[in-house]
Amino acid sequence: MDTHGLLDTLRREIHRRRRMSARLMVVFSMITVLGFSAVCGSVLIDMRRGAEDLARQTLENLAASIDADIDRNLELYDSALRTVAGKLLLPELSAVDPTIARLILFDHSVAAPQFGAIRIYDQHGNLMRDSAVPNPAAENRADQPFFTAQHDDPNLGLFIGKPQQLDGAYSLIVSRRVTGQDGQFLGVVAGSIKFDYFQDLFKRLRLQPNDMIAVLAHDGTLITRAPLTPELIGKNMMFTPGVQKMFGRRSGWFAGAGTLDGVKRMFVWSDSTRPLVVLVAKSWDDIYAMWRREAIWIGIALLVLATFVAAVTVFFIHEIDRRAEAERRLEELATTDPLTGLTNRRKFDAAIDAEWRRAARQNSSIALLMIDADHFKAFNDSFGHQAGDQMLVGIAVCIADTVQRASDCAARFGGEEFAVLLPGLSVQAAVSVAETIRRKVEQWSNLEGGVTVSIGVASTKPTASQHWQDLVEVADRALYGAKELGRNRCVVGGRSEITLVA
Repeated sequence: MDTHGLLDTLRREIHRRRRMSARLMVVFSMITVLGFSAVCGSVLIDMRRGAEDLARQTLENLAASIDADIDRNLELYDSALRTVAGKLLLPELSAVDPTIARLILFDHSVAAPQFGAIRIYDQHGNLMRDSAVPNPAAENRADQPFFTAQHDDPNLGLFIGKPQQLDGAYSLIVSRRVTGQDGQFLGVVAGSIKFDYFQDLFKRLRLQPNDMIAVLAHDGTLITRAPLTPELIGKNMMFTPGVQKMFGRRSGWFAGAGTLDGVKRMFVWSDSTRPLVVLVAKSWDDIYAMWRREAIWIGIALLVLATFVAAVTVFFIHEIDRRAEAERRLEELATTDPLTGLTNRRKFDAAIDAEWRRAARQNSSIALLMIDADHFKAFNDSFGHQAGDQMLVGIAVCIADTVQRASDCAARFGGEEFAVLLPGLSVQAAVSVAETIRRKVEQWSNLEGGVTVSIGVASTKPTASQHWQDLVEVADRALYGAKELGRNRCVVGGRSEITLVA
């Protein structure tokens, strides 16, 4: 390969690498943005899980704390009920003064504002004694659940009834059976826990508007809740799937919607084996509030990064394209004859070298026309250099108008000489093209002072022993043959002879 062919190959390789650089930059930018997106997505998923775990742990701690407080007070009050029930079995109690007996029975009663008075009912449900007053009014509670439950089940233990109005306020009735030595039912010791206790307990907590706390009995009865909803107090909630899950496991959580407001929440309980079970809930919106803010900021940062990367990528690709276009124009200027606009000698040499090799590989023909303006020096001397230049431009226009295939190459070979490379054409087809060019120049020359051209035609199938310069030499000899035969004609050249064609 000659110097021109090597330079052309290197130039094509540089262009290929620059196109590849633009593609690689786009791919790299996409990988960068996708990589950051994957990392941010993973971080957001971990943060979301962390928010869920933190909320669950917080709710578990809250449920356990409320559980412990309620259980402690309930156990304290139950202890007082058992003490009273035990003292009722003392044989000496019936022999002492009623006032002294009252002091003996209730001396260990729990005196706290959240607890109601302890009352003793006989086996028929009649009120016998009241810790609040020495002489209680007569009443019968034989039809009340706290009494009938103890009467019917000797092994019931502590009974927790449904919330009800007692002494002008909502209270939770609790009771203990009084059983004789022989197992005989002797009556019931009953007391109450005021609802104010639960509300005061809940008020000490810092709850969000959508937070919820519910206290339930083991039969599914809603004892109380915060925020307080009077129409739900005492209702059985066992029909809800969440409550069923709560009594199916000792501790855990579930996702569900509020019965009244429909707010989606996380529900958590810590110990469903206690007499009263505490269920606490927080809305998912509150759980994810901080995570959502962080996600928005991360999303904005990622969007800014993606925009910046895209802008930088577009800028650099634009710069690469601009530089490639500038180099293409420079190359075009470097390979184009400035006067005629045809390919110059340097570009022509690279083109014929490449087409010669292709023809040799494919065993196809390659034709060449060598064209020279007749009497150019005399024309130039008579009409001046500007007229000579115009004459050369006119010849170039006639050539370019005839040679229009993408593989063809028309070039200014030097001075008033032109060359036309016609890959794949036989000698007959090449002569037809040459004649068309000659006639066009002749027709144009009638208006421009009688300018004509002589054309040498050569065509061959390259062999390993030949070089493209051999084709140029044969076409050049044919051109001189046309000159010697009187000009304004086409001549086909061969290695051994020159044949007149027209």
